[in-house]
Amino acid sequence: MEIRPFQTLTLRARRFYVGAMFQVMGRALQAMTEVDGEACRETRQLPPGFLFEMRVLPSGPVMVVEHTKDGRLRFLGTDAPRPINLSIQFKHMVHAFRVVSFQEKTAIAFANERMLVDGDIAYAVRMTRVLNRLETFILPRFLAVRAVKQYPRSLGFVEKTAGAARIYLRVLRNLIGNERPYE
Repeated sequence: MEIRPFQTLTLRARRFYVGAMFQVMGRALQAMTEVDGEACRETRQLPPGFLFEMRVLPSGPVMVVEHTKDGRLRFLGTDAPRPINLSIQFKHMVHAFRVVSFQEKTAIAFANERMLVDGDIAYAVRMTRVLNRLETFILPRFLAVRAVKQYPRSLGFVEKTAGAARIYLRVLRNLIGNERPYE
C-alpha cells in the first residue's frame, strides 16, 4: 500500500499535536497539584515515587509524571528514571488525537478499546479523576463538557476562572524558568 504525501503530513501533524498536548498536560498536572487542594488530596493516596505515563503505541509521544512524598506530581518529560507503575497507552495515533483534541471522551475511548491500562486499575481511576479535574479547570466549558464524563455542577465560574489562571500561570512560570521545584 502506498503512503500518500498528504497522509504523511496528517500523521506528522497529529503526532506533533499529541506530543505538544502531552507536554502541556504533564506541566499542567504538576501545576494542578501545586495549587488545587482537591487534586492534591486525590494524588496523596498514591505511593511516593509512583510513576505514571501516557503514551501512544508503538513509538509515539510519551508523558511521564512522578508522585512526590507531599501529594504532588512532578513532570519528568518523556523518560522514566525507573519502571513505570501505571501506563495508559493509546493503541494508535488517531485514537490519541481524538481524545486530546476533545473529539472523544476518555471514557468512551476506553470503552471502545482504543486504550490500554497497564498497572493497578484503582490507580488508573484515581489518575483519571485528576486528569478530568484538570480538564474541567483549564478548558473552556464547551470543550470540558466534551472531554470529561460528567462536568461538575458545583464548579462555579469564579472558582473555575481563578483555578485556571493559577494553573496557567504556574505552567507558564515552569516553562519560562524551566523550573522543577521538587528536584
